[in-house]
Amino acid sequence: MSRFVDTLVATANGGGQLRGMVTGEPKEPVRRTWAEVHEQARRLAGGLVEGGLRPGSAVAVLAAAPALIAPTVQGVWLAGGSVTMLHQPTPRTDLAVWAEDTVKVLRMIDSNLVVLGEPFDALAPVLTEHGIGYRLISDLLDAEPIAEPVPSGEDDLALLQLTSGSTAEPKAVRITHGNLYTNVKAMVERAEFEFDKDVMVSWLPTFHDMGMVGFLTVPMTFGVELVKITPVEFLSGPLIWPGLISKYRATTTAAPNFAYAIVGRRLAKVEDDDAYDLSTLRIALNGAEPIDETAVKTFTDAGARFKMPAECVFPAYGMAEATLAVSFAPLFTGLTLDVVEAHALEADNRAVPVPEGDPRRGTDEVRSFAVLGRPLEGLEAEIVDEHGKRLGEREVGEIRLRGPAVTPGYLTVDGPKPTQDAEGWLATGDLGYLIDGQIVICGRRKDVIIMGGRNIYPTDIERAATSVEGVRAGNAVAVRIDAGTRRERFAVVLESKLAGDAEAERALAKEVAARVRDAVDLRPYAVVVLPTGSLPKTPSGKVKRAATAAQFADQINSAAH
Repeated sequence: MSRFVDTLVATANGGGQLRGMVTGEPKEPVRRTWAEVHEQARRLAGGLVEGGLRPGSAVAVLAAAPALIAPTVQGVWLAGGSVTMLHQPTPRTDLAVWAEDTVKVLRMIDSNLVVLGEPFDALAPVLTEHGIGYRLISDLLDAEPIAEPVPSGEDDLALLQLTSGSTAEPKAVRITHGNLYTNVKAMVERAEFEFDKDVMVSWLPTFHDMGMVGFLTVPMTFGVELVKITPVEFLSGPLIWPGLISKYRATTTAAPNFAYAIVGRRLAKVEDDDAYDLSTLRIALNGAEPIDETAVKTFTDAGARFKMPAECVFPAYGMAEATLAVSFAPLFTGLTLDVVEAHALEADNRAVPVPEGDPRRGTDEVRSFAVLGRPLEGLEAEIVDEHGKRLGEREVGEIRLRGPAVTPGYLTVDGPKPTQDAEGWLATGDLGYLIDGQIVICGRRKDVIIMGGRNIYPTDIERAATSVEGVRAGNAVAVRIDAGTRRERFAVVLESKLAGDAEAERALAKEVAARVRDAVDLRPYAVVVLPTGSLPKTPSGKVKRAATAAQFADQINSAAH
């Protein structure tokens, strides 16, 4: 039996009898111990095996409620299968297109079974129409429990994590039992978890790696108290998040930049100083994208009034190809910024530090990046140039990773593809540098804008754009135009409530262009103003730069003329 499944079972028979998972907040909170979740999982596993599931088979899961997802994914593991969380349709989704994309995913992962739970059991007729086999979670939970878990090895697949690229051209990261156990164990050790004391609160989606691995698999594996709601519940009223942290005396949570910015602004408007107590929070993880210091400051400034320690901010670096977590910043230090010379970074790929008190600080002559800590136990990191030559301290290049948490490869529509080279190194596509072994990320290689011999990082442009009043926080994206040619340029595409008012749009675009030019000494080719909810995003809330460039190409060209 794999160490991962052994630990799940041991937890259910030990601390999992005391600790568990709360779901159903805020209307109908229900708490089940991890032992009770395990008993449900045993029934679901029994139903799958009785239905003919073979060891090693891929099972696709489509459900929204964490109360159903937890026993379902554990049940698949107990039955010897691997889990793929399908992308969930929204009320605006064209179900015919979604079904076609789902068929591609199932073909790619070689699965003929979707396990359906509320509210997606209503999609059963759509699946039937497209020849997709399914079982209802409610039916499987009525089965006889499995006597013993189906044996699984360290190299057997546990998760096929769909990446957040185009659903029409799907790709899944192959995560083994060994990958999963290695990474979750390293995470709880580096975060110094006390399983009988820590309490986790999360609204992150379970079809995203941070929500599935970090905030469901980790607490379920080790028996940590978890309060889990859905992204819809968070977005319907963001202050539910600090409310749950207060109510359950939570110690650990996580979110991307936009959520910290939203909640920070909402908390600042709360009149009652005693409305929340955030004093117990020791880890507020931020790692889904380059960390936005403005969003973090908005959150910590507002949280201070409610006794939240600023040092709870926990910068991290992660990616599905390393199972989840790559590096964590040191505990209880908060956000540490490395301030470097802009010219040396953009022209020479060197991160030359600018000391405290230097008059250049606070000007456009510097850039700042979050320090993301050392790699977790078992992981190695190195920085290489475009020829694969290892670089030294503070030299900027591509980050490569190696270790037992690095996954063996992808499944694609064209077949399997490896993630590692012959020596076991994973080329991440992220550009960054090392400071005394700690990782600093500058941006994605594919997103860097090259103009006038300078490497311009889109995050610098986006931060300048979102500093303009009227631009929605976290909803401005810099996109490359004519990449790799002498005519390479960039545009800014943003969301604003001013969209639709032609005069207000023009004024906003003009101010954004001026602010961007001040920040990076280059004017955008165009600034496009869109209504709220227009930008394409990943499941974790990150804006998709390439998809934005493609989707709004016509508006970009129109705005430029």
